Amino acid sequence: MALLAADIGNTHTVLGLLEDGTVGHDWRIATDERRTADDWAVALRGLLGGLLEQVDGIAVCATVPAVLHEWREMLATHFPAVPRVVVEPGVRTGVPVLMDNPREVGSDRIINALAAARDFGGPAVVVDFGGTATTFDVVNGRGQFVGGAIAPGIEISLDALGARGAQLRKVELLRPRSVIAKNTVEALQSGMLFGVASQVEGIVARMIAELGEPASQVRVIATGYLAPVVLEECRCFTDHAPWLTLRGLEMVFARNT
Repeated sequence: MALLAADIGNTHTVLGLLEDGTVGHDWRIATDERRTADDWAVALRGLLGGLLEQVDGIAVCATVPAVLHEWREMLATHFPAVPRVVVEPGVRTGVPVLMDNPREVGSDRIINALAAARDFGGPAVVVDFGGTATTFDVVNGRGQFVGGAIAPGIEISLDALGARGAQLRKVELLRPRSVIAKNTVEALQSGMLFGVASQVEGIVARMIAELGEPASQVRVIATGYLAPVVLEECRCFTDHAPWLTLRGLEMVFARNT
């Protein structure tokens, strides 16, 4: 039997079937706020097919309240007999959140901190490359979530340039031939790719300095579906964990059921 984990982000929803920490199957679909509970049920049944019979639990975290509302209704209506955990204030994660207002911290960020602390140990910095935002989450040596940073995501930044630049257009996010580009397309790719890499390295270095830990003792973990785009351009990463959030959801499910 398996756990269905759902990480509902602003741009995409990532789904995975997990057994004992291993993601056996995964899917990524657009997060559409217009989808109703019934739409989501149809989508799940279409994606999972016969695998749905193997699901004996569902864990969900979301950054989009409207979509989370429809998921709650969908789970209650279409999968009432399946045990479920929705990560929200009050759900036990085992991660102390040392923030001014812990309730306003995105559940996905807390989940990432949990998985990082359990799988890699602290201190650690998790960089999650989403389309809408790139988030930086910091775990200290005691496994506490101590804060982080949020920057515009790669996709939303490219979209903004294409929409607001009179002579610019949307381009495919690829590594250009060189940093000093010879045409507009590669100039956009250079500015975005190497700009994000420099931003990540700079923020991570500042965070490690504020932690007061030796850089060699801090795990820097890349996750998110856009991580492979910049992974090789950043010298700060020690680990790449593409399913970090799904792993964290599995941990929370086990703790709350």
